[in-house]
Amino acid sequence: MSSLRKTVLGGAALALLAALALTGCSDDSGGEPEASTSLPRVRLMTGDQYKAALTYLFGQDVADSVVAPLPPMPRTDGLLQSGASSIGVTSDQLSQVQTAAATIAAKVVDEKHRDYLISCAPEDAKAADHACAEEFLKATGRLWFRRPLPEGSLARYVETADAAARKLEDFYAGLGVALEGMLVSPEALFIVDRVEPDPDRPGVFRLDAYSLASRLSFFLWNAPPDDELLDAAESGELTTPEGRARVVDAMLASPRLEHGVRAFFDDMLNFNDFDSLSKDSKVYPAVTGATLADAREQTLRTIYDQLVVKHGDYRDLFTSRETFMSPNLAVAYGVPTTRGWEPYTFPEDSPRQGLLTQISFLTAHAHPARSSVTRRGRALRELFLCQIVPDPPPNVDFSNLEDPDPSLKTAKQRLAVHASNPSCAGCHKIMDPIGLSLEHFDGGGQFRATENGATLDTSGEIDGAQFQDIEGLNAALHDHPALPSCLVKRVYAYGTGGPLAGRRDWPELHYLEDQFAEAGYRLPELLKTIALSQAFSEVRMPREKEPAGKGETLANASPDDAHQATNGG
Repeated sequence: MSSLRKTVLGGAALALLAALALTGCSDDSGGEPEASTSLPRVRLMTGDQYKAALTYLFGQDVADSVVAPLPPMPRTDGLLQSGASSIGVTSDQLSQVQTAAATIAAKVVDEKHRDYLISCAPEDAKAADHACAEEFLKATGRLWFRRPLPEGSLARYVETADAAARKLEDFYAGLGVALEGMLVSPEALFIVDRVEPDPDRPGVFRLDAYSLASRLSFFLWNAPPDDELLDAAESGELTTPEGRARVVDAMLASPRLEHGVRAFFDDMLNFNDFDSLSKDSKVYPAVTGATLADAREQTLRTIYDQLVVKHGDYRDLFTSRETFMSPNLAVAYGVPTTRGWEPYTFPEDSPRQGLLTQISFLTAHAHPARSSVTRRGRALRELFLCQIVPDPPPNVDFSNLEDPDPSLKTAKQRLAVHASNPSCAGCHKIMDPIGLSLEHFDGGGQFRATENGATLDTSGEIDGAQFQDIEGLNAALHDHPALPSCLVKRVYAYGTGGPLAGRRDWPELHYLEDQFAEAGYRLPELLKTIALSQAFSEVRMPREKEPAGKGETLANASPDDAHQATNGG
């Protein structure tokens, strides 16, 4: 690496490490409920968002040349997206960011890609060309930083390109050095909320137009804003009620909405666990790695089709028999094999009904070689009802489950012994009755009529609603008031980029729940209501008595000061 590249990237590296202090801005001071707003947030892009940004800027082949170097997010209040506001980057991960940036920059300026990725050509490829470097870096910087580069920052990037080109006697190599520095900038890797006074409401602050564009785009598309959305921010259209409504309608009508909806439910359903999920091939030979990958895809296809394509009621996801089938899944489900992904409806006499009976849910919440009543019961409550089930107390005796009495044939019999422990009984009371209703499906998600030759009893109750079998559980869950309420909480937190603020969010959540119900529990209407809500764009500043943290300082800095702070300037 040249000394020039070391200087440029070394400054960016130090700035990125310093920027870690910006994450996790929150205010949990309590007090009476007030209007639902959030502090300015600084959150790290997810790996998927990073790849989406690269794809939009440089194309799929360039984006696929690197593995997203950003660290995994901690799951906070049920969402990885909420954990993005409290994540840091280690020095090793920073090194991976720099390596990825170097690879991407080299591809962008190589002979294969430069002619269609760089809109201009230098007068002399062996010398600096200030005008061409400025044209490319200005356009690229606008998309990568999700706002126009301030003049001072643009000038510094162009000077870096010029100086490197002169030293290396290669325009494209010099441009690559500047681009590499841009790609490791923390202000791009971190989604920084910048705020401004609301001109129509004295004393009230709101996200500036570009921050609002980013919040909308990451919410609805799980990707940075495109040119058209940035144009709407630049023109001021996005800060008017009419303009914002037009933009949101266009975003909801875009094919990119599918990526955003799938990303949300992939997060909400903890589907990142599928990256390491496996089943004992001796016990479940039909459930291969390909089967599990298709199980994840089946559920996401089902959700998007029913909620967006068919504009259905969210609650019907738990009672509908309509889904999609692949050849791998057909083997595991025991249905006729398909040629590829095809729509499929389970017959009325089938035990398969709704998301809970799909292989994705059944395998993700089971052991590698057996089912798990408690895992499934806990997952149902936490994923779909937003109810927290405590972890088991220390030193719990699991011997009755791990090495059970052979006379205890079914999970219900074994758990009755285990739950007799007073320290366990409370939690098992809310998990086991619903988990047991899924015992007709083994740890591989395949149907079984009996367990160890014994008849299975799948009756139970959920929060006062009695049922006799899985179909009854699905009906009870469909009508459970916490089901739509939980979705509203998750979508709102996902959209605003961080965990809920306790009682401060109550008024807004109650309003959103009422609107969701009035709209027939339709997801597109919920997305639109949140995106157009005052709470989505209004920002609550820290109290005057409390010193502003670094996150607030950056959020309120001038554009050029912010770029200097995060680019070693």
